[in-house]
Amino acid sequence: MSTQILICDDSALARKQMACALPSCLAEHVQFAKDGEEALQILRTGQAELLFLDLNMPGLDGYQVLEHIRKEDLPVLTIVVSGDIQPEARERVRMLGAIDFIKKPTNTDVVAHLLQEYGFLRAEELQAPETRHEAPQERASAAPEISISLNEYLQETANVAMGRSSDLLARLLRTFVQQSIPKVAFLASSELHMAISAAEAGHKYSAVCQGFTGAGIAGEALLLFEDASFQEMAELLHYDVIEGDSVNIEVLMDMSSILFGAFLNGVGDQLGIKLGLGHPTVIGQHRPVNELLEHHSNREEQLLCIEISYAIENRDIHCDMLILFTENSIPFLEKHLEYLAN
Repeated sequence: MSTQILICDDSALARKQMACALPSCLAEHVQFAKDGEEALQILRTGQAELLFLDLNMPGLDGYQVLEHIRKEDLPVLTIVVSGDIQPEARERVRMLGAIDFIKKPTNTDVVAHLLQEYGFLRAEELQAPETRHEAPQERASAAPEISISLNEYLQETANVAMGRSSDLLARLLRTFVQQSIPKVAFLASSELHMAISAAEAGHKYSAVCQGFTGAGIAGEALLLFEDASFQEMAELLHYDVIEGDSVNIEVLMDMSSILFGAFLNGVGDQLGIKLGLGHPTVIGQHRPVNELLEHHSNREEQLLCIEISYAIENRDIHCDMLILFTENSIPFLEKHLEYLAN
């Protein structure tokens, strides 16, 4: 059976993982798109029957691609593959025409089951499990080689972990959490405030930090909560009192407990290690971002910084999370990337 397949994801790692999850009998007919616009260009020429589509992408995101597919009546069936596992995300993509949803990281057995369920694969065409895990370039000369950098690897790892933390927050608040595309950068400690791209001039923030350690890595998680968001968040959390510094601290601690725990567990699961968390500490209230990050300015080391932004849909609630890995963590992360890339 020959099916023309298109994998659309801005992450090179995610494209490779999705291609590796396909049975070998389908690997020769795979194309890749790095963003939504490129995917639509391919679909408009009729070169794909089945689309595996990411949601969180720059430019046209997955929701917008689905809208174009429906509006233009493009002849393709779409399975969404995303780290955003919120119930509302699943429901929205189905309403936009996706036939199914796969959570990241991709599971080969789930992919095989869906391909059989929708008639793209017969049971007898399945290969032995070990052949399904070969890299796509080893199985099909037609598939282009996919190279992965450390930044791309960490961005996708953060994307999956962010999906877990957003899902937990969305379920607790019974709302929808809008996610950003994670940003990854090497920065000197003194330049850390430059990582907060979402911070607006003149706005005040409060912050809490929590250290973490694991086998081969260590670092610190920082949550920067916009002061204007405190009252609405206290309402969503059903506090009896919704104003005052003590309430603000309670919001900070609750939010850090929700987001840090789910995010760092998601990172640890992907790295195959258990991350231990230190005690959360409030490092400042009602101050500009650069002042909140002054405690890092005297350190000379380079930090590997991941920035994630969260916003609650239809609410004026915004916060940023920074995950800061020490320089000594880089060898472990590079070794794990090398293992995944081979």
